[in-house]
Amino acid sequence: MSSHLQRRPHVDSDTCFVLKPLTSACLLALATIATPSSAQEATDAPEAEKLEQVIVTGTRASLQQSLMLKRNSAVVQDSISATELGRFPDNNVADSLSHITGVSISRTAGGEGQRVSIRGLGPDYTITTFNGRLLGTDSAGRYFAYDVLPADVINGADVVKSTQAQLIEGAIGGLVNLRSASPFEQKGQRGLLRVEADRNQMSDLNGKKLSGTYSNTFGDTIGVLLGVVYAKRDVRTDTAGNDGGWSRNAVPSDPSQFWEFGNTWGGAIDPNGNGILDANEEGLVGPGQFRFGSIMEKKERLAVSGKVEWRPNRDLKVVVDGFKTRLDSPQVGYQLSFYPLYAPGRWSNMQVTNGVVTDLTLSSTDPELRLNPEVLNKTEYRVVDTAMYGANAEWKISPTLKLTGDIYESTSKRNSGGNDTYVVLRMNQPNVTRIRLTGAAVPDVTTTFADGRDLQSGLAQGLFSGSDFNTHFYSRTGDNIDDNIRGATVDGEWKLDRFNVERLRFGLSQTNRKKSRDMINNAFNAGQDHYSGASAINVGSLGGNVINQTLSPGKFLSGVSGNFPRSFLGFDVNSYAQALKAFDGQPRPGGGVYSSTLSAPAFNPLESYRVSEKTTAGFVQADLAGDNWSADVGVRLVHTKTSAQAWDAKINDIVENGAFNFTAVYADPSVVKQDASYTYALPSFNFTYSFTDTLQLRLGAAKTMARPSVDRLAPSSTTASISWGDFTQIYGGNANLKPYTARQADVSLEWYYAKNSALTFAVYQKNIRNQITNEWLTGQDIGAPGGRLFNVQRPINGDSAKARGMEIGLQHLFDNGFGVRAQYTRNLSSSWVNGVERPLEGIAPATASLGLLYERGPWSMSTTADYTDSFVTATNVIGAGWNETAKSMTWLTAQMAYEVNKSLRISIEGNNLTDAEQAPSLSNGTISLPNGYYRYGRSITLGASWKF
Repeated sequence: MSSHLQRRPHVDSDTCFVLKPLTSACLLALATIATPSSAQEATDAPEAEKLEQVIVTGTRASLQQSLMLKRNSAVVQDSISATELGRFPDNNVADSLSHITGVSISRTAGGEGQRVSIRGLGPDYTITTFNGRLLGTDSAGRYFAYDVLPADVINGADVVKSTQAQLIEGAIGGLVNLRSASPFEQKGQRGLLRVEADRNQMSDLNGKKLSGTYSNTFGDTIGVLLGVVYAKRDVRTDTAGNDGGWSRNAVPSDPSQFWEFGNTWGGAIDPNGNGILDANEEGLVGPGQFRFGSIMEKKERLAVSGKVEWRPNRDLKVVVDGFKTRLDSPQVGYQLSFYPLYAPGRWSNMQVTNGVVTDLTLSSTDPELRLNPEVLNKTEYRVVDTAMYGANAEWKISPTLKLTGDIYESTSKRNSGGNDTYVVLRMNQPNVTRIRLTGAAVPDVTTTFADGRDLQSGLAQGLFSGSDFNTHFYSRTGDNIDDNIRGATVDGEWKLDRFNVERLRFGLSQTNRKKSRDMINNAFNAGQDHYSGASAINVGSLGGNVINQTLSPGKFLSGVSGNFPRSFLGFDVNSYAQALKAFDGQPRPGGGVYSSTLSAPAFNPLESYRVSEKTTAGFVQADLAGDNWSADVGVRLVHTKTSAQAWDAKINDIVENGAFNFTAVYADPSVVKQDASYTYALPSFNFTYSFTDTLQLRLGAAKTMARPSVDRLAPSSTTASISWGDFTQIYGGNANLKPYTARQADVSLEWYYAKNSALTFAVYQKNIRNQITNEWLTGQDIGAPGGRLFNVQRPINGDSAKARGMEIGLQHLFDNGFGVRAQYTRNLSSSWVNGVERPLEGIAPATASLGLLYERGPWSMSTTADYTDSFVTATNVIGAGWNETAKSMTWLTAQMAYEVNKSLRISIEGNNLTDAEQAPSLSNGTISLPNGYYRYGRSITLGASWKF
């Protein structure tokens, strides 16, 4: 027996989950087909051709396959697999990944999984590939947004937590490789047609989905596979937040605590009204802005995928595959917002509790100082086209030498320029408002107008109309993202089978990535302030159809206690823009004439960039094996050239339109270019030892890297905050930022104590250098007129960071049809910036998952609870030690299916059955302030599938 088989004695026919007996070698090939360390080994043995007879069905079979992939991998990894062709365990790939040990996800509107974090490290530390190829993304950075890809497009996914020289670089947290099916996995003609309908408790409309998968093989030579998915879903997300943040006084007695001037816009909060910042007022916190409302989203997906395999003989295989998806997902947020920002004489009857102003009244007769409630339309127009096309050829030149070549192109495009909105209509009626902080996500708000109307009851009864509002902030924005990746690889494999060296692997690759962002908005041309201040127009004079909705969503913010309006007004921005055109040419009190053209979105060079990367990589890796052990050692050499272009524009003038309302006038933009390059050698080592047929130890050590987010490489900047009186310059990036690097080690002990069952334990440590964070500088002279000093934010490389933790995983499938799977991950992390320790942002200290299943005869049932512990999302938000923290959350799903016959299957699935909410808070360890709220609601999906 060759050493290749000696090092895996635990694979035997008892672990087989197929419908007919297979040899051990066949099982081995099946288990390694999608494993990065051994994907090429599977085709070496003649028995591997029997893989074509495998038919995988059922949830239990899927779990068995995933466990076998883990057991036979050369690295620390976990996997998920489709229960059969075209039937993935969850509707969303990210949701399926959240069941895996060490994986957590973040959610977008509607509660759908979008970003993936591994072992607590955030999405920027993770890369996603499709059949080993980098995926383009519409995000400003590198992380892949999983909501663009329907689960029906893939057949499995591997989460690789350690690494090998042969694996693509760029991940410190881990690598997620999505896999598509092969038509030869199930020979002959096969197909699946599935229809679904879903209902969300917070949406008035139902969702629907239609998907189909077809595969066929023609002899042993040609195989084809086609898939199509169409889905449409309407969802609602209730939200509350603090866009303007919290106001805080300076701390002159300890300037290191906060900015020199604090961040209050109208002067230091002064409860005793003596005009002096007293010692007991230093660091005093008060509300800056808060808002609440609902986001209505209409999400539509269309995806097509295909694969053609040509196998003219046993020595040659050519595969051409690809997919194309469109996500059409506009989100319209209708919200009510309040700006109770402090200014001398604006607040009265203040009460201070534990350093926070918790009760205040605004009753000024000055229109600029009274509270003016606002109606807000906040739209995110997201239409994304994602595609991947590639060709792969595998040629066995001789019994000992094999070459593999791959070329591909991956693209992602989003055209949102000018279609996103932050448009505000401001109430213009005298009122008295009292605001009380209760600790809930929304304060108690009581507003009584001079004419006797009450805001809360008046909104519910439709007592307010356009004449009660003036035009105000008119932001039309959005970016156009174009991400293009082209890659080519040539890998070789030379069999040796001598001196414990099983084979040598080697290869070269080149990846060219070009990413551009064109910001289209009306900030640079001052169009967002065109209808504000002295130039405001009474909305009633625009016609009666501008404010055209009164929204009272059912059970709106039902999880938030307190006394505040639970009805709000809505308007359509495009109709509003049409109404504004009627004023074109009329004199503008602020100067000139009204012009819808001058206020329209245009190219904003300050927030646009062009970034290109050219990466050349080569690797050599030796695979070793002996009695009861296997190992690999290798090095990957990476050289990257980066070129970044952005624009800069000096500020010529700052025009004050009114309280907290300014317009910046810019000079003509100039081009800023930066070039950089870096070279890294990334060694890796993996070792697996089998104590018995059921117990094995896995060790791994490597140096890894993660490149800076693409937008962090562009030297762009913005001073848009001038518009609302916050004089801050924010730099988007710097091409000279260094990549993150990490020296990491993994130890994993795996006990496969029973058939299809395992208990695993792993510990890991990652010593990270050059992690990217932000620094804040205050009182900076950036050359603005009038000698105004600015706060400056810029990305920098931190000193170092450390992430370490442990994982426990359990899977047990009973013979009676029941099964359980559970996992727990504990992460400990910290970072240092300029010698000061702070939390490493975005790392959940603990994640856990518990799943129960039953599958016997025609019945299949399962329920899974995924838990994410609270974690720090941003540090030093309003001073040293004031960190934003996301609270812990448990996401509960359940599924039940019944096979009517061999062709027809019906199912029901519930998501977020506990109605989980996200509610981040801002705290310094003593004081805790609400800092957001998101509620997605429960949803139920009914489905039926027919296969042939």
